[in-house]
Amino acid sequence: QVQLVESGGGLVQAGGSLRLSCAAFGRTVSSYAIGWFRQAPGKEREPVATISWDGNRADYAESVKGRCTVSRDNLENKVYLQMNSLKPEDMAVYYCAATLYSSGGLRESHMYSFWGQGTQVSVSS
Repeated sequence: QVQLVESGGGLVQAGGSLRLSCAAFGRTVSSYAIGWFRQAPGKEREPVATISWDGNRADYAESVKGRCTVSRDNLENKVYLQMNSLKPEDMAVYYCAATLYSSGGLRESHMYSFWGQGTQVSVSS
């Protein structure tokens, strides 16, 4: 079992950047593919980006493609989501999640077994 803790959220102006971190505890994160998801008030949770266990595959939602980069450092047991050119519609609680389907690319939240508590991203226009 792995515990995930997100950090790095906050309030930023539109056009700004944030780097979210997902730290893993209890088991090496290299065993898992990681997904970043977000949920805005009144909306369903949606995938943002996924990364395979070795970092060789990354997939992005169309809404963030070109503005976000997912990466990982398995030695540090961390996964990152760099978000640039933030828009008000990016405002949500962002979660990282882990799945043993380690090749990555999974968009369905039910395929992920372990979730962090989330970090709030707020974007002012």
